[in-house]
Amino acid sequence: MSEHDVKPIKAGQVKTGYYIIHNDDVYLVRDIEKSKSGKHGHAKSRMKIENVFTGSKTEIAIPADTKLLSPIIDKRIAQIISLGGDSIQLMDLETYDTFEASLPTEEELKKLIVEGAEVEYWNVIGKRKIMRVKSKA
Repeated sequence: MSEHDVKPIKAGQVKTGYYIIHNDDVYLVRDIEKSKSGKHGHAKSRMKIENVFTGSKTEIAIPADTKLLSPIIDKRIAQIISLGGDSIQLMDLETYDTFEASLPTEEELKKLIVEGAEVEYWNVIGKRKIMRVKSKA
């Protein structure tokens, strides 16, 4: 992860639908509650977040002035070259780079994965994930 892959954001500025980095992983903010404390307290942000790569959900509560990192998501198109076990070999249709990615965990995506199909994948903080199938072969 480099400084070019992320941008800083304060917890108080985060809204539902934003992506943040927590524990070196990318999370989607599903719900957020902001509260102001009393006379000498600090405002708090309570967020329900979901891991983009694993789907696991968690909740965090942090001061609203805490600096977080928001990932810059590079959305790209690739073609499936071959399938093997729980990994897929892909070729980026813009740069023609070939690489391997893990098979999606979502059942509806798994059904659509066939050789020759075009997929949209996200390149985020050095990790790649297939998000949807654009067209079948």
